[in-house]
Amino acid sequence: MLVLTRKLGESIAIDDHIKIRVVQIKGKQVRLGIEAPKDTKIHREEVYLAIQDQNQQSAHVTSDKTRSVSKLLKP
Repeated sequence: MLVLTRKLGESIAIDDHIKIRVVQIKGKQVRLGIEAPKDTKIHREEVYLAIQDQNQQSAHVTSDKTRSVSKLLKP
């Protein structure tokens, strides 16, 4: 893990396309601004983990459940 120290207004460049800037420091909180291409997915870690969990649960759906849902969606 790379650990860097930055002051307010300073930034970190990742590759040629991502820039992370310290935009506010308030007590123990640091507000970061992230500039990245639109196709780059950026999430808070807890949101990312929730998405991963939902994806794993979706991968384990049985065919019976899929048939039940498809019957509900048919006109």
